Order: sequence, then structure tokens, then C-alpha cells
Amino acid sequence: MVSNWFLGIFAFFYLAEHGVSLWLTVLNLRYVARHENEVPLYFRDKISLDEYQRSIRYTRDKTHLGLIRSLLAVPVLWGMILTGFFGGVDQWARSRGDSAILAGVIFLSIMAALFYLLSLPFNLYSTFVIERRHGFNRTTFRIWMTDQLKSLALTIAIGGPLLIGTLWFMEKYWQGFWWLYVWVLTGLFQLFIAALFPVLILPIFNKLTPLSSGGLKDKIEELAKRVNFRISGVFTMDGSKRSTHSNAFFAGIGKFRRIVLFDTLVQGMEERELLAVLAHEMGHSVKKHVRTGLLISLSSSLLGFFVLSRLVQASWFYEAFKFRSASAYAALFIFGIASGAFTFFLLPLFSMLSRKHEYEADRFAAGVLGEAQPMVHSLVKLSKDNLSNLTPHPYYSFFYYSHPTTIERIQALEAQTYQRSQDPVVMET
Repeated sequence: MVSNWFLGIFAFFYLAEHGVSLWLTVLNLRYVARHENEVPLYFRDKISLDEYQRSIRYTRDKTHLGLIRSLLAVPVLWGMILTGFFGGVDQWARSRGDSAILAGVIFLSIMAALFYLLSLPFNLYSTFVIERRHGFNRTTFRIWMTDQLKSLALTIAIGGPLLIGTLWFMEKYWQGFWWLYVWVLTGLFQLFIAALFPVLILPIFNKLTPLSSGGLKDKIEELAKRVNFRISGVFTMDGSKRSTHSNAFFAGIGKFRRIVLFDTLVQGMEERELLAVLAHEMGHSVKKHVRTGLLISLSSSLLGFFVLSRLVQASWFYEAFKFRSASAYAALFIFGIASGAFTFFLLPLFSMLSRKHEYEADRFAAGVLGEAQPMVHSLVKLSKDNLSNLTPHPYYSFFYYSHPTTIERIQALEAQTYQRSQDPVVMET
């Protein structure tokens, strides 16, 4: 009876999550459809009606695929839960593993492979149909397959030891402070990956070329020096090998930090616009947004592990998902499946914080450059080139968008009078 109660609570939150998501998605589709025959006023002299309607078709195609994926996920997951599929695989893994850790590795590997295969048709359709239909995809099937194999190898090489370490701590300190030890382990792992990503991991997938001396590179380095943003180099990445989407980012920690520019971005933007985009990214670091995000992530994971430590001893926690016995790996798996539904309604809070940071980074970029127009022009170009949805429903963007809409960002920029003295740069230490 208790297990039915717990499963019922999970079902309520799970179906509420999907119900709200479906409602917001349909609301957004209808809102976009109502505006598809008229370019938003601000963009009428910047984007043609044909380009605007292309962005709507792109939004619609991606949304329809997401809807199908979400609707199919409900019966698939609940079919597995109610038929005892997870418990059956657990028993099979236990019969093959000589230890709880080995059984856990087998079980979780099977689950990861299963969910990967279930998502595979959608990923293929997105890449080779939708992205190609709208002129973005340049990935060949050979490149795609190579990427998948590389990702698998990295998952085994890097994720494998982390999983084994997590299961070891949980098994050894099952009734103690395993949650604290695992939190420290995963936190150190997160920092390790963040530091080495641009140096060891990113080059496995993409070719990074140091930006040629002079001109743009000198201005980028001067900009970084002015705001005390320490970098180890500026690189271009062959993003056009896979897609015509454009982006720029910095990655790494300390002496490993690099600025990485998609080659499509370098080709499509003027120098002043590109500097504005980079100043925006630097602003996230200077304004401590990166640090805030890391602290929130670490705090959330600490809370999550603590909550899980209160559940691992409860038999009803496992029985609800048809597991016959308690185990560290079953607890991790159930928590991973269930936690999203219970925390879904916190998403707008994180979205609001993220949007606040984006506004601050925009303002920082405009302050550093002494004017708002380069940032405004870059936003218009990025929206145009990436076929961004210019007219999302306000409820939808409020709930899901980590960035303000393009027009909201432009209006915020143009509402300010930017002078360097108004927004002093906080030097990073």
C-alpha cells in the first residue's frame, strides 16, 4: 500500500510535468502561428518576411518532434515500471555480477544503452532531416558515427571510474556519510572536466586553430586584458564541419581557459560585433555568473545526495519501481528517473536567474565597448542566422527560456545610456 502511495505521488508529478509542458508547447505553437504573416515591428527593416517565416517553420518542426518524443516517453516509461521491467533487469544483472559494484555497472550500462537506443531515431531525424531541411546540417553519417563512438569511449574512460567510485562509497558507507563523500567526488570530477575540456576533450571532436596574430586577435587580447579576463589563447573551431549554426564561448579554468570562436561566427560577423559577443561572454565571468552557477550546481547536488541518503533505507522506494532488493545503483537509477518530475516546477526560478545574468552580461558588453549598437547588431544577426523564434508566447519563454527573447534584450540595451564610468569593470582575481 505504501509503495502504491509513493508511486501515485510520482505519477501525479510526472503527469503534471508532461501536462504543463504540453499546454505550454501548444500555447506557443498557436501564438507563433498567429504572428507568422507579419514580421515583428522592430525587425521589419532587418529581416524579410521569408526569413521570418523560415524561422517559424524551423520552430514548428523542432517543436513537433519534441512533442512526439515527449508523448511516446510516457507510455514507454510507465510500461517499464508497471511490468516490472527494471526489477527483471536488476535480477539478471545480479546473476551476472560477482559483486554489487559489478552488478551496478552492468545494470546501469544496460539502462544507458536502452535509453540511448530509444532516443536514437529522434536524434537522427533532428540532425539529418530537420537540420538539413532548414540548411543547417553539414554532418555526414560517417562524421556522426565517429562522434558517437568517440562519445562512448569517453563515457567509458571518464564516466566509468566516476560510477565505480560512487558505487564504492555508497556500498562501503551505506548507513553513514556516503552522500557527502560522493558529493565531494562528483564536485572534484566536475572541476576536473571543466578545466581539461578545452585542452583534452574538445580537440577530440573539433579542430582548434590558434587565431592568427594581429588584427582581431590583438583586439580580443586587449579586451581580455582590460577586464582582467585571463586566457591561455584564442582559437577558431571548425564548427562548419557539422553545422552552419554559430557560437562563441570560453572554456576551461585558470591557465587552461581558452576563448573558442566558431568559424561560422568569424565569417558572419563584423569585428566590432564579434568583440561585443566576446565581451558578453567575459561579462559572465567578471560578474561572477559562472561562479554562481557552479555554487548552485554544487548546492543542488549536495541537497540531492542528502535526500537520496534518506530514501535508500526505505523498502517502498524500491518496491514502487518493482525492484526486489535495495542497492546503491537501484537508488541512483530511481532517483534519476523520479527527481526531474519533482523539481520540474522549479525550472522557472532557474530560468529567471539565468535571464537576469544575460541582461547583466549584455550591459557589461555595452559598457566595455562604450556603446550598445555592436551588441544589438550581433543579437539580430545571431537570431537571423540561427532562425531563432522571435515571437515565443510569454508564458513559454518565462518558463523555459534561459535567455531573454531577442527583442527583450535589445530593448533593455537601447533603454540604457552606456558610459564606461556608469558600469565600472570589476576586476577578476
